[in-house]
Amino acid sequence: MKNLLSDAELLARLVGFDTTSHNSNLPIAEFIADYLDGPGVEIELHCSPDGQKANLIATVGSQREGHDTRRGLVLSGHMDVVPAVEEGWESDPFTLTKRDESYVGRGSCDMKGFLALAINAARSLEPDRLAHPLVLILTYDEEVGLLGAKHFAETWPDAASLPRNAIIGEPTSLEVIRMHKGYIHARIGLTGKAAHSGYPHLGENAIEPAGRVIMALSELRDHLERERPAHCEHFPEVPYVALNVAQVNGGVAVNVVPDRCILEVGMRSLPEMESTSLVQRMRDAIAGALGEKPFMFEVVNDSPPMLLDEEAEIHKVLCAEVSQHESLSASYATDAGWFQTIGLDCAIFGPGSISVAHKPNESMPIPDFVRAAELLRKSIRHFCLTTD
Repeated sequence: MKNLLSDAELLARLVGFDTTSHNSNLPIAEFIADYLDGPGVEIELHCSPDGQKANLIATVGSQREGHDTRRGLVLSGHMDVVPAVEEGWESDPFTLTKRDESYVGRGSCDMKGFLALAINAARSLEPDRLAHPLVLILTYDEEVGLLGAKHFAETWPDAASLPRNAIIGEPTSLEVIRMHKGYIHARIGLTGKAAHSGYPHLGENAIEPAGRVIMALSELRDHLERERPAHCEHFPEVPYVALNVAQVNGGVAVNVVPDRCILEVGMRSLPEMESTSLVQRMRDAIAGALGEKPFMFEVVNDSPPMLLDEEAEIHKVLCAEVSQHESLSASYATDAGWFQTIGLDCAIFGPGSISVAHKPNESMPIPDFVRAAELLRKSIRHFCLTTD
């Protein structure tokens, strides 16, 4: 077994892996597996369909005979990071740098800081002393559509034996979030016929009908903004399904009648909303705008929303630890949406602020980092060391 690194040393090692989505995450997964390997620890790499990436599942200890088989704790985070190509970086994004009272580097906040703490917490345990297991689920490609969590939820054979209580370590400034919105990414394709723009009667413009589609989707957006679904009161800034026409791509040159146009559209659903009805409303709006003209419609990604019962044990325990007395929400999607579908009670909770994620000079406040380590140890003692 390798020597135990300090939390900061481990964070530096993790930040040093460039795990943006165009790269394989196998090098960091294999490093973590090697670091955690030891007696009483079961480690499995759960590979993506193409074998280029993997989730890492590490189980420390096992359920003792006669105990509740869903006791224990899951700690989960994603290994991938967004690209670090923005202007404004004052240091190498993939070299952890201490600046004032923060650690700076890509992923320091979102979310390798939590990963370092979770991994070291697991590494520091004596498996034989655990009454219930600690399970790490570290995922790939969260940033490009929660792909690792989706693959895990749909294919992991032992989901029913996982501990029920889970912490998803997104940067929440150590506040406990018990619900978040889902995300639907739809792609709409229109085709025409290319021709020289001097002879437009020989072609068919694919971009012009896209204008009608955009207007129809804008009208749908206006309707959605006037609606108030269940749980909207917990999302005071945007208490409705948000619809965004995000990209329009078509044509090859000014002197060519465009023969194609692709629109990329996003929708953010509230907890307990079924995506199928929202997708159908989008399709109906598009069909109404185009009449008999055919179109391509594809749901590229459908990430479910998440809702944790306010009385769930993980929510009550974490809120008590940080003296929080209110229910909080997030308008972004996380792996918790998929984990909820396999019976996990997920709380979103971690060090660092989402406000600095995905930005140059991403940073982790050192006091947050230190405090989070203490809070994770307390949570592990509560869920893994105490008897039923």
